[in-house]
Amino acid sequence: MKPVLIIRTGRAPDAIRARHGDFPHWFRLGARLPLQQLQVVDVAAGDALPAPHAVAGAIITGSAAMVTERASWSERTAGWIRDAMDVELPLFGVCFGHQLMAHALGGRVDYLPGGREIGTQPIEKLASAAHDPLAAKLPANFRAHTTHEQSVLEAPAGAVVLARSARDPHQLLRYGPHALSTQFHPEFSADVMRAYIRRKRVDMRREGFDPQRSFREVAATPIARGLLHHFARHHGLSHGTRHR
Repeated sequence: MKPVLIIRTGRAPDAIRARHGDFPHWFRLGARLPLQQLQVVDVAAGDALPAPHAVAGAIITGSAAMVTERASWSERTAGWIRDAMDVELPLFGVCFGHQLMAHALGGRVDYLPGGREIGTQPIEKLASAAHDPLAAKLPANFRAHTTHEQSVLEAPAGAVVLARSARDPHQLLRYGPHALSTQFHPEFSADVMRAYIRRKRVDMRREGFDPQRSFREVAATPIARGLLHHFARHHGLSHGTRHR
């Protein structure tokens, strides 16, 4: 049985991790993946990635790092993403993982105009999602948790933009039959989202945002959260096989 990778590109802040756990735990719960099937590879700490053909699929986490820093571990992971696309490996990137996939495949990543996007945001599904194997099942509008300063400013050639928010036109991208990514965080619970707003409240005030309003507007995001499970189920990752 091939493992499912969680490609760890960072860690939750200490206070959040102590109370709510860390990225691999959130993704495992969201995707409903068997613990014994997971392999966590901490690329930011220098862990080597297995060959794409040796795994059943991969989820690429968020990070406090910036894609534009072009860190050596980040660029190596971008190269691995290109190799994984060549063998049509199921890939799901989130936040930094979303940006890294877009960068790896020829898109442009930089700071989001107007500053950070943080909090529970309304997401609009686009007409381009009508025939997508996963996004077609999403409602026309749903809520999702966000926290990011950088974003995909230009999608790679051939990528399909499936959803947007008021601030970010590239919230959900499809790169091929087995690869997609989200700027929003489907792995976040409402409590985790509140914890991030609490942590960023000083920065938010300095940048002209109202953290108290953002905190009040946090809500459950079952539609966004369900996307992880639908991805895993669609590709057979919950059972260690791939459904083509």
